[in-house]
Amino acid sequence: MKAFKAYDIRGIWGEDLNYDLVYKAGYFLPQLLKSDTILVGRDCRNSSDEVIEALSAGILAAGASVHDAGLCTTPMIYWATARYGYTASVMITASHNPAKYNGLKVSAADALPVGYDNGLGKLEQMIEQYPVVNHEIRGTIRKVDYHNDYLTFLSQYKPSSTGLNISIDCSNGMAALFAGFLFPGHAMYLNNKPDGNFPAHEPNPLEAENRHQLMQHVLENGSDLGIIFDGDADRVMFLDEKGDFVSPDLIIALLGHYFLGQKKMKGPVLQDIRSSRAVSEYLNKHFGAEVHTWRVGRAYGAGKLREIKGVFGGELAGHYYFRDFYYSDSGLIAALIVLGLADEFKRKGMTFSQVIGSISSYSNSGEINFKVAQKELAIKLVTDYFKQSETPLSSYDFDGIRLDFEDWWFNIRPSNTEPYLRFIAEARNPDKLEWVVAETRAIIEKLEATPRNS
Repeated sequence: MKAFKAYDIRGIWGEDLNYDLVYKAGYFLPQLLKSDTILVGRDCRNSSDEVIEALSAGILAAGASVHDAGLCTTPMIYWATARYGYTASVMITASHNPAKYNGLKVSAADALPVGYDNGLGKLEQMIEQYPVVNHEIRGTIRKVDYHNDYLTFLSQYKPSSTGLNISIDCSNGMAALFAGFLFPGHAMYLNNKPDGNFPAHEPNPLEAENRHQLMQHVLENGSDLGIIFDGDADRVMFLDEKGDFVSPDLIIALLGHYFLGQKKMKGPVLQDIRSSRAVSEYLNKHFGAEVHTWRVGRAYGAGKLREIKGVFGGELAGHYYFRDFYYSDSGLIAALIVLGLADEFKRKGMTFSQVIGSISSYSNSGEINFKVAQKELAIKLVTDYFKQSETPLSSYDFDGIRLDFEDWWFNIRPSNTEPYLRFIAEARNPDKLEWVVAETRAIIEKLEATPRNS
């Protein structure tokens, strides 16, 4: 089924995802997760009311109950799942996707992510094997409201006061429910009203065009930094005072000042396979931190952080995971901590761009997408080519391939959700980086121009 992804169930509402599919997912979830009560929240998308109607009907027909948390952020559902002892929850959201999309993010007890490998694959099989299911309502629906309790929890990360000017773009998404209560100092808001049409821009901060409005606001208002959330507020990204985008992996290194510095917490830090080498170098130099590298995506990252008993972790996509948040991700927590750190550095005379500049001296390509039919062959050709040119110091093969050389590295991996091969490289020398990208592009273009049976 097209809507079943590595991390969640997601697709265009009415096409990849429809009432019948969501109903059946609701019907089989209680059995899959051995739960008699499922917590359900939703984002502001126009289709979310239809989705919760279908999901709830399926859950009730299975004889389980629904606790309806209403409009909320995805992290609030993670928190409430663990905090109040639910054995299963579903957040109705398509996160950063355009308005026509919707989806289901599923969690088990203690907010453990349920991805394709540990549950969604089985759920897909159940739906396919039993096309006819019961439609008799046997369970009950109860409204629950955890917003005030969650706001109280988040407030512990709120800096007492700052001397910062802040531009905050909520992307007409769910961060707007809480942001106005949390950010001290001179905070100026953009798109701070939830709207499922996302009229200002798509709720995906990774795309440069979606940051343009925030960039202008930062420059026009002399802000010390800009903050932008995605649609369901599980991700956050930052702009410096120049309006320049801060690579989200570098924020992992910055967070070390809070958890390993101020809080003196002990334990490993987690990064994803695409993270800059500067992250581990910085954390090791300043805090003696042990940094683990793992696969991309919450279904993998949150589980791995739990496994290694890590303090915190993050991803290039702007997810940040916290031990004290049930190993789950929260854009608002990350933003509040970064805000406090930025204020502390400003008091020492450092701008946000100077702080980020002190973390990394590498040139980075950013993630480049290649539309490739022969993904595995392309990965092999690229990795074999660079292995012949230079002997790698280390390699990872659990999410595509990452090869680390003396003064540069690259990762090439197939997308789990889209028909793309994703490539990212980094080097101390900008000319070396340009060469790596050009060689990779030439290899892939030659492959795509070659008939498959040749």
